Amino acid sequence: MPHQGEILQEAIKRSGISITRIVEELGITRPTIYRKFKDETLDANFVKNIGQIIGHNFSDDFTIVQQSALPFVTPLPKQSVTQAVTPRVTNAPKVDSDTVSQLLTLQAKYIALLEAYNELLLKVYGPK
Repeated sequence: MPHQGEILQEAIKRSGISITRIVEELGITRPTIYRKFKDETLDANFVKNIGQIIGHNFSDDFTIVQQSALPFVTPLPKQSVTQAVTPRVTNAPKVDSDTVSQLLTLQAKYIALLEAYNELLLKVYGPK
């Protein structure tokens, strides 16, 4: 099964619109879009913007699982310093359970992003 980057690349090829035009309209470089073609998961806004440029609706091309995946969430290394940290549990007010669950999911992904960033800083600069 092709991943999101491959699906995106094929849709652009089928559209006949040049990569040059797409990168100019998005304000990115050619190497950036070619790296995106290699990514297994892509940001939904990025895919939507390309869809608008090439006149393609990607909602039929991606499965629900693929649509919900975000590219910046990566599994942490097994020997992680941050694994000893217990995730904070917050009790949200009972507004709308769907909205609350979406916010909690985003919060967990944001925390995972921060932890991955801290791991990268430790790898690059070492401990203080």
